[in-house]
Amino acid sequence: MYEKAPYFYGTGRRKSSVARVRVYQGTGKVTINDRDIDDYFGLDTLKLIVRQPLVLTSTNEKYDVVCRVAGGGVTGQAGAIRHGIARALLLCEAENYRPALKKAGFLTRDPRMKERKKYGLKAARRAPQFSKR
Repeated sequence: MYEKAPYFYGTGRRKSSVARVRVYQGTGKVTINDRDIDDYFGLDTLKLIVRQPLVLTSTNEKYDVVCRVAGGGVTGQAGAIRHGIARALLLCEAENYRPALKKAGFLTRDPRMKERKKYGLKAARRAPQFSKR
């Protein structure tokens, strides 16, 4: 259906999740990894997070979203998709959507990631248990 249709592309990232998002002219359908959003995300809050940029710009019935997402957990993936949709919407009409998306914080990548484990420690900062003898 979408093979030859023109689209706007955006890459979204959050924690260790990366989403490749394509926004097509359509009716508001959201497809994630070839599955409907209702099948992919069980929680309503995650579905709400994904649709936030579309609702904010009043384009939830104007565009179809098709995305591939990998890495991380479900919350990180939802945040990455939101970031990707916001970036793709900028390519549609930057002058109209940018102020609202920027004010809502959807264009900023969430930089919080898991800290790496250091040598001599059990985790990133967790030291081995102290033994007096």
